[in-house]
Amino acid sequence: MPIDQVDREWALEVFRESLRTSRLSLVLDKVSSFSNENPVREIPTDPESLQYLRDLIAYILNGRTIIYTYNVALLLILALFSLLHLSERIRERSRWRKIEQDSTTALECVRKTTDDPKVANENEAESSSSSTLEGSLSSQVTLKAADADLERQPLLGPRRRKSPPKGLGSRSVNFLKSLLMYQPRPIPFINRTLPSNGTSLFVSAFLGLNIFYHFYQLPFELRYFFAFADRAGIIFIVNLPLLYLLAAKNQPLKVLTGHSYEALNIYHRRVGELMCFEAFVHFAGMIIWRLWISPPWLKSNSFYNYITHPLILWGIGAFASYELLYFTSLGSFRARWYELFLASHVVLQVAALAFLWLHFFTSRPYVLASLVIFLVDRLVWRLWMKSANFTADVTVLEDDQTLLLSVDWDVPISKGRACLSTFSRSIRHGWRPADHVFISIPILGRSHSLQAHPFTIASAAPVTDSVRSPSHAWLSLLIRVQSGFTSKLLDHARTNSRVAVRLDGPYGSQDPLNMLRSCDDAVLIAGGSGIAVVFPLAWDLATGHSGKRQVHLIWVIHSRSQHSWIPEERITELRELGVHVTIPEPTNEAGRPDIPSYVADLVANSAGRVGFVVSGPDGLNRTARNACAEAVKSGADIQLRVEKFGW
Repeated sequence: MPIDQVDREWALEVFRESLRTSRLSLVLDKVSSFSNENPVREIPTDPESLQYLRDLIAYILNGRTIIYTYNVALLLILALFSLLHLSERIRERSRWRKIEQDSTTALECVRKTTDDPKVANENEAESSSSSTLEGSLSSQVTLKAADADLERQPLLGPRRRKSPPKGLGSRSVNFLKSLLMYQPRPIPFINRTLPSNGTSLFVSAFLGLNIFYHFYQLPFELRYFFAFADRAGIIFIVNLPLLYLLAAKNQPLKVLTGHSYEALNIYHRRVGELMCFEAFVHFAGMIIWRLWISPPWLKSNSFYNYITHPLILWGIGAFASYELLYFTSLGSFRARWYELFLASHVVLQVAALAFLWLHFFTSRPYVLASLVIFLVDRLVWRLWMKSANFTADVTVLEDDQTLLLSVDWDVPISKGRACLSTFSRSIRHGWRPADHVFISIPILGRSHSLQAHPFTIASAAPVTDSVRSPSHAWLSLLIRVQSGFTSKLLDHARTNSRVAVRLDGPYGSQDPLNMLRSCDDAVLIAGGSGIAVVFPLAWDLATGHSGKRQVHLIWVIHSRSQHSWIPEERITELRELGVHVTIPEPTNEAGRPDIPSYVADLVANSAGRVGFVVSGPDGLNRTARNACAEAVKSGADIQLRVEKFGW
């Protein structure tokens, strides 16, 4: 056998065994066995080269050992957030029970006073005065002078400012909460929306953890650059199951943290971006090592032979697949070619897992775990347990660019366990406020039978009490027409009022509703089709649970035709149930309403904790979030949840 061929095989054997094992002695034993079988070779005999080789292999194997603790670190972080969520849920339930008890006590007092004619007459006079005041306040909300500045006009009349806490510690805590809640402006030029400072801080901490593991016990010497590039590949594979777990629609993280998969999607994207960067570092690092850094006695006879080795080719295939996954997942790509994004996401990730399995022996347990997560989520839960077929009514609304898809059915009595029903029950068993479903309509074309598009359920959730008789569910979806799927559905709706649909769901989290129930006052702010999120929440607060809290709903619309999205009788019913509904003049006529003043007025007129849920375009979400942050800095007790469009 030629000397250079033996050298190449010997070097490959060294690195192959170092990638497969975690014990240096085992590697050296196998390499020595290989050397005895192939005595004709140019193995370095000087102590310096031999020590360098031993150190290089040791650094590679140390990376395998150290990185095992990464998963332990992730589990500890998850346990911490689970404990924080559990403690918050306990506090919310305690506050909710207190609000219910106070309401019950107040009702009993009212019943007693109504039996006393003298007290009843006094209460009637006070009620008349209060009604006059409320009517005056309502008129300030709905009526505007012709020359009013719509950007600066207060929506709730004069404010009653609360004095901020005097203590330095309280001011510091409020300032920190406000800073974490604040959302910076979009990045100039590329116009990329940034998350809140709290989210950015958590993502930065996660990136810092990965940087620590990447550089831990690695020498800062160029000749060990191979170990640096190899560690990038290790960082990639240990994050692989996390990437698929965050993308799964049915996942334990919702129960542990209170956040549904769409709320966790921002972390899914950040993990994917980190992995794509590490894949690039691994790929480029190996090329740089082979061309310019590797000692001559570790090189094969040509770069072509190196790059065409099956191990390298599988790696190039995995690298190309994951980089394409990243570029097809960008928001601009999804907005233009959503159907292509859906198809490519499935095909590319299957190909990437196959290439990675063949490329890197150490990655196989992680690839297998990721594949199990993907198959169980897609095939077992979504296609088998959580899908249901219906015949729906579809109506083109007044603006000719919005569809109302409606389905109704009798909800069966639930007999399953609560923990199992959280994951396995389909939409036939009902849903909860602010949940959403994925819809597929095969009649629109063969490709659409394999596609699933998410939409928030805009109607009130049915009563699903296992003790009562079966209730009836009325499900409505507001569908804004874009290109692709929604455009074809609009064409179909113009000639057909009924269509067969497959609904996959429901999905969502009860965290916003639980938060609102634990607050003294609830404020729901919607922009455009964000009403689909906040309307069911307002309805549930107004009808399903007693309490002395005030519920405020503001719906910012772009044009008058959007009034038809929610029937006027539903808005009237909300008002009759005590919800303070505010619908400012359409923004295409009067400009944007002054949301910061609206938030400040509500907080100033509240005597306790105020819960905010905001759902709308990025601009509205940011404005409302920052208005809440400003109020928190002044000492207000505010809880905030923002439901962002899209994922």
